[in-house]
Amino acid sequence: MPIQDIPSGPGADAHADYIAGRRSTLVSVAVNIGLSVAQAVAGLWAGSQALLADALHSLSDLLSDFVVLLAGHHGRKGPDADHQYGHRRYETAASLVLGCLLLAVGVGMLWAAVGKIQHPQGVQAVKPIALWVAVVALLSKELLFRYMLAVAKRVRSGMLVANAWHARSDAASSLVVAFGVGGNLLGYHVLDPVAAIVVGLMVSRMGCKFGWDALNDLMDRAADTETVAAIRQTMLETPGVLGVHDLRTRKMGDQVLVDVHLEIYANLTVAEGHAIAAEAHQRTVDRHHVLSVMTHVDPVYVPTNVPAKETRS
Repeated sequence: MPIQDIPSGPGADAHADYIAGRRSTLVSVAVNIGLSVAQAVAGLWAGSQALLADALHSLSDLLSDFVVLLAGHHGRKGPDADHQYGHRRYETAASLVLGCLLLAVGVGMLWAAVGKIQHPQGVQAVKPIALWVAVVALLSKELLFRYMLAVAKRVRSGMLVANAWHARSDAASSLVVAFGVGGNLLGYHVLDPVAAIVVGLMVSRMGCKFGWDALNDLMDRAADTETVAAIRQTMLETPGVLGVHDLRTRKMGDQVLVDVHLEIYANLTVAEGHAIAAEAHQRTVDRHHVLSVMTHVDPVYVPTNVPAKETRS
């Protein structure tokens, strides 16, 4: 490959992050297809409602994977006439969809399981294969969660983090299913639908959390305190910046938009003040997950007989 065709710089990093995130999602797709089929077939064969609920959970994971792939593709698009800050909120919207999907799946599980509890005479003993499938699903989901979370943290994608924890919720639900099926095999038949209820509650809770977080981000939630403090420190370290105030942030997908007032010596030229603001902007974008910085320069007046270096102490 010619040297000029090799991506480099921030764009190359973004492309590498996209490829890594897409690869992890495709791995999740493959795992969820296999688990959904295995759990559904085994659940029907063994007569386990808990395993069928887990199969539905795995199927919701599969659907969420496709949502993530779609959002990841569209979120990479640059600014256009209608979206002048880009399309990064596709990820946030996708997280909201995932939350609603999880909530709907959880409520469906609860509805079916409660019906079984109300008519315990209809609950039958399950076959041992249900326990083996539940254990395999538990191990598969836990390994998938660890892999996906590692990739999500490396590329700093909240959407991928949400999808990884979705996989962890499946691992936790598979653990509950294993206990429920095991109890059923020991003669406590009602434990199978009880396990299905626990799984439904777990899925519903996760859906509410993801949906609420995404909704807050869509309403311009500020970045966390640690991120804001780090951005402020970077700006204060910029040569020529005397102070920072009215620093405001808002989430834009997994990046941050920043508005800030920079205090700069009033006796500088417009060009010099602009250069300082531009340097603060560039440092912030380079060191943090910041998409853009809107700066406003505030003049600081000092006595002309006081050396500049003394006013910075």
